[in-house]
Amino acid sequence: MQPLLEARRLGVTFEVAAGLFRRALPLQALEDVSFAVDAGETLGIVGESGSGKSTLARAVLQLTKVTAGDVIWRGQSMGALDAARLRATRRELQPVFQDPRSSLDPRMTIGEGVAEPLSVTGATRDREDERVIRALERVGLSAALRHRYPHELSGGQCQRAAIARALVSNPALLVCDEPVSALDVSVQAQIINLLRTLRDQLGLAMLFVSHNLAVVRYVSSRIMVLYLGRVMETAPNSELYARPLHPYTRALLAAIPDPFKPRGDLRTAVTRADPPSAFNRPSGCEFRTRCPFAIGLCAEQRPPLEEVEQGRWVACHRWREVAGLPPVQNG
Repeated sequence: MQPLLEARRLGVTFEVAAGLFRRALPLQALEDVSFAVDAGETLGIVGESGSGKSTLARAVLQLTKVTAGDVIWRGQSMGALDAARLRATRRELQPVFQDPRSSLDPRMTIGEGVAEPLSVTGATRDREDERVIRALERVGLSAALRHRYPHELSGGQCQRAAIARALVSNPALLVCDEPVSALDVSVQAQIINLLRTLRDQLGLAMLFVSHNLAVVRYVSSRIMVLYLGRVMETAPNSELYARPLHPYTRALLAAIPDPFKPRGDLRTAVTRADPPSAFNRPSGCEFRTRCPFAIGLCAEQRPPLEEVEQGRWVACHRWREVAGLPPVQNG
């Protein structure tokens, strides 16, 4: 069956000014990122700040220029679409961003903001109002709130309105970029539960970007781990949390706060070294300068992303040792 969304060896490079009056330097934010999302599936994307998560989300939405590879929607290259066809395609891919107040125009009422995506569909005013009311009710907001302005709503209500705005055009996929990180902890669970309910009721697919692995675990069916713009590991949710195969994944899981979790040894966490600069990447494996499993081979050769088990992809020379398996004996 054809995936709903595919990324094929996706790359994004920015030109970044190195200082006043200095020439711009290339910064590779994403490199050789590939994945597929089926209808109704949620792919979680995790990693530290600077790993390329938000850049990937924006590249999928064609809000950031893709400099290598391609994004495929329903079997068609999005990079090959003209402006009109891209605008029509975007109705099916809708974003939910981190800050709900930046997603809603403060000069528009909530109803006007939610209805804005319908301006490209040609819906009549009566039909438009009906769809706005239905979208607001789906996210647990009263229809009466459509006459208010964003500053009159709480942060949680604004994020619900932003989700309603994403739903009003009947999308097939939501791209959620840290959708709860700007909210109070008490509200985060409500929004996460809402997204899960909408996914199940409407059959939505999702890309769910977050640095919070506990949240991603609750939402996602598969998880992809990014580090300095490259995929380190991809695995089904339950398998990744039960038995991570990459040292970086293992370190991220060890960092999840848990007062009842015993302290791990040095092999469950990264060293105290800071992440390397994206302008000066280590040779070989990007993670080796922080990895307690690193050996000489890791500095000499970049590990390829390989399917080491069915449905499990990892870029690590020593994944067997990380998993507690004996190394393969040559000869």
